[in-house]
Amino acid sequence: MSSATEQKLITLAAARFGVPSDGLNPADDFFQKLGIDSIQALELLSDVEMEFDVEIPDYELEGVVTFSSLAEQIEKRR
Repeated sequence: MSSATEQKLITLAAARFGVPSDGLNPADDFFQKLGIDSIQALELLSDVEMEFDVEIPDYELEGVVTFSSLAEQIEKRR
């Protein structure tokens, strides 16, 4: 069962990178699944921070590669 935050993240990422959201799952490594690099990940993070009205320091994103782990970081800030 995925959280509302995870679903919103998946929808946001799918829209940014033009992929179908129904092919993405919370446990997916978004670098691999979306085929993105670190610059594109920063663009996604910018979208995420605006959408969720949070600011996540770079050091807290070390090792964060799944939608579920990113959702956890967002939840900590809300």
